Amino acid sequence: MPLPRHTNRRVVAKPAFLALSCVGAFAAMPACADDATAPHVSDDQSRDDVIVNGQRDTGPRDPKQVAPLINTPKSIVILPSEVIEQTGSTSLQDALRTVPGITFGAAEGGNPIGDRPFIRGFDSQGSIYIDGVRDLASQSREVFAIDSVQIVRGSDSTLGGRGSAGGTINIMTKLPKAENFGSLNASYGNADFKRITGDVNLKVTGTVAFRLEGMWHDQDVAGRDAIWNRRWGFAPSVTIGLGTPTRLTASYYHMESHELPDSGIPYLYACSTTVCNAPTGNVFTTPTIGKITLADGTSGTVDRSTFYGLKDRDFRDTRAQTAMIRAEHDFGDITLRNTARYTFSTQSYIFLLPDDSTGNVFGLLNRSTGAITPAPGSINATTGGRELTGGGYVWRRGNTRYGYSKALVDQIDLSGKFSTGTIQHSFAVGAEISWEKSRRGTFVEATGSTITPRCDSTTLARYYCTSLFTPNPSDPWVNYSSDTSTVRAPIVKGASNTETQNDAQTVAVYGFDSITLLPSLILNLGARFDRFKSTVTLPFTAGLTAQRLTRTDELFNWQAGLVFKPTKDTSLYASYATAATPPNSLLGEGREDNALPTTFATATVIDALKPQKTKSYEVGAKANLFQERLGMSVAVFQTEIENARVLDDSNTAAFIGKSRIRGVELSVSGQILPGWSVFGGYTYLDPKIIDGGTSALTAAAITQTVGGVTTTIQNAKTVSVQSVNTGKQMPQTAKNSFTATSSYQFTRRLSIGGTAIYMGKQYGGYGDNRKATQTAAGVVTVIPATTMLSRGIPDYWRFDLNAQYKLSRNLQVSINVQNLTDKTYFTQTYASHYASIAAGRTVFGTVTAKF
Repeated sequence: MPLPRHTNRRVVAKPAFLALSCVGAFAAMPACADDATAPHVSDDQSRDDVIVNGQRDTGPRDPKQVAPLINTPKSIVILPSEVIEQTGSTSLQDALRTVPGITFGAAEGGNPIGDRPFIRGFDSQGSIYIDGVRDLASQSREVFAIDSVQIVRGSDSTLGGRGSAGGTINIMTKLPKAENFGSLNASYGNADFKRITGDVNLKVTGTVAFRLEGMWHDQDVAGRDAIWNRRWGFAPSVTIGLGTPTRLTASYYHMESHELPDSGIPYLYACSTTVCNAPTGNVFTTPTIGKITLADGTSGTVDRSTFYGLKDRDFRDTRAQTAMIRAEHDFGDITLRNTARYTFSTQSYIFLLPDDSTGNVFGLLNRSTGAITPAPGSINATTGGRELTGGGYVWRRGNTRYGYSKALVDQIDLSGKFSTGTIQHSFAVGAEISWEKSRRGTFVEATGSTITPRCDSTTLARYYCTSLFTPNPSDPWVNYSSDTSTVRAPIVKGASNTETQNDAQTVAVYGFDSITLLPSLILNLGARFDRFKSTVTLPFTAGLTAQRLTRTDELFNWQAGLVFKPTKDTSLYASYATAATPPNSLLGEGREDNALPTTFATATVIDALKPQKTKSYEVGAKANLFQERLGMSVAVFQTEIENARVLDDSNTAAFIGKSRIRGVELSVSGQILPGWSVFGGYTYLDPKIIDGGTSALTAAAITQTVGGVTTTIQNAKTVSVQSVNTGKQMPQTAKNSFTATSSYQFTRRLSIGGTAIYMGKQYGGYGDNRKATQTAAGVVTVIPATTMLSRGIPDYWRFDLNAQYKLSRNLQVSINVQNLTDKTYFTQTYASHYASIAAGRTVFGTVTAKF
């Protein structure tokens, strides 16, 4: 049968793109003082490290940043390009692991594959920006074009608009400079690691410059069977008017990737109203790694390399394109800037999700389908296959998606400084209008999803299920027209009427002012108003008219902070800020609890929907030491979220959920001594679900049969019970996290460094086995749970090493060792089913030529 065109494909970059390879293109925020100053570099490497009037000049400034960071009453971390390069990071997710307090959530069917960072315990997938402009599309971002990343922690809708409950991630593009320089990097390592990057900047005239970055990457994944990824990209830009009051910049970014995606390892136990094979009591289940004993007493070993996917089915293809035009003019101390950005991204995949939901992994004895009395090994009435009750099997659930996301955003900003008497103002006012659209569908495939239980002798023979201990990614899987059909069929996209489309329009105005009341006292204010309108076009039956649901939300958010400066290079601050996440904020490009209805049958809830509200309180201190070479900060905060959405027993939206996070953050960045640099910190979080809302339990209908005629005495009834999440730790959040990246310049030629990362235990989700029953009189009884199951991943330490040696002024060699101890650990945990496993020890060397 025809297989997907993407099957088991290796993408080879054309020679033209190898010539474009490079580093860099997301320009830094101004690293003023506490900006996390760059690690030590030798004189010929320090073109970006210039002290100007007491602050470090590293590139164009975001106009909404109205004060140096030491005078900004927020917890802000700048991740510089030197740390990204030193650690050998090749993706945004890799780079962000060097920042404490950031964890990552995994994908599932309703949540597309892509970067899903959690900041202060809240999902920030929809709060990633490039040059201050929202980058909504779900994607796995590269670092070949990243120079620095700004992480703003705390409720931050004032800065970026909707969302931003825990914080924002802002990537600034690196634009042309008025000088000539270039670099070329070539890397090779184990697991067939190959990477080429390059960066060329040409000063065409005194006021015109052109820059080009490019990347080609090809690797398998150390310690993982079958997994591979290939990608390439380039980013040209040109600026006219450098060094003049009027400047025009145009840039373009293109990145394409192809891979066999890796979803990791299933959890051992499952527990729900229908299936619960976990022991009684409070149980913490982790992924099935190492030696595993099953329900029937048999045991085996799951190696870290074990992969449950299928080479002949699974794939992921993505493409991201961005075009930007920016015009700026200086009127003395006032600057008017307009930025227009267009993005278009596509993603399609069939993604294995190793599913544990029907108890196949651990096993569930004395279970049968279609039998009045459960009997091990009975025949499944649906497939005719014999049930596999003892455990040791994994359902190869195939989650699918194809679709695109596009956006056109225009921002105009007026920023600068003025005085009112003795009071100085540093301000920014602006407006934004955006149009966003996403459309998605699923591939038509048969994976056994209509069969219960999922694994029996028939589904095993069809490779819908596989062995927990010895799966074979090369199994000769084929697609059929249905789960029980014997007719082979190609995998195709669903019909257009089965797709879902989201459209949105945003109109916003905002303003910021840093008011210097006294040399030692600064008041920081900000406010933003958004009018967000979104429309979802629902799937519909062919031949009928599509149904559309529309909602408009008007959001006002604000922030206020007071900064006291005991000295020029120190500050103490207190601040308050809000955020609001309206329904359908992510337009289907991420997981959201507050989405618009996906079927017209549930459209009645739309008028009852409310934006989720977040507020943050924070106090902190910052200091710049050693002539601004070392920045240190500490923050204590509390963030609260209200109006979490749940559905009550009448299927109506209720907004009673509430979560709270309290914590402490310590950060340090810069040079401790000449030649010794450090970047990192520690975060402690106390993340708690105060009110998880309610869960629905269904009591089955009561029937009786008399004379061969069956009648219903009582219809099925649904009752609400308190959510099992109430009082628990918030998912995808670690209480303790620590990172430290350090480098020491032993000689002018040799430097050695490393990274230590600690991440505490994380919970993915919770479950229990409460049930509801009713009597013939209609009296409903809730049977208490005997098992309270928590799913998650254990804590871990990871260590990396790196060394650099300069052969000459223009030639350098370096080596990176990631996961030095070859630690088996998990990086992402989903609410149920599985957790993502990290790569094994990865070693690669790099040759860098500068010109």
